[in-house]
Amino acid sequence: MQYGAAAEQAWYMPAMSVAVAAETAAERVERLASESAVVVFSVSSCCMCHAVKRLFCGMGVHPTVHELDLDPRGLELERALAALLGSGGGAVPVVPVVFIGGKLVGAMDRVMAAHINGTLVPLLKEAGALWL
Repeated sequence: MQYGAAAEQAWYMPAMSVAVAAETAAERVERLASESAVVVFSVSSCCMCHAVKRLFCGMGVHPTVHELDLDPRGLELERALAALLGSGGGAVPVVPVVFIGGKLVGAMDRVMAAHINGTLVPLLKEAGALWL
């Protein structure tokens, strides 16, 4: 994953308060995960990330997506997500990581398992992401 090249692109970044700038990667993950009903941490070139985003869009859910390769602190966030998942940051890709209602659902395998066993829709309804 190329974090450097994408991070050097010109992006509009609103002024940060000192408190937000000083937050750790884990605190930032927690804050971002709690700001929307469905949050996906992704990498723009990842096919599994694309699949999970398409799953949600196909259900009528429009998640907030944080592309780690486009974020200047993306590598730090990815390490924090790896720690949350207990993967230890090995060779196994961390993304996509999904939060619903501010709670960690997990990676693609957990999201698909919840979809197949019928527990995903109730989670989405409880978080306010689905009204049907």
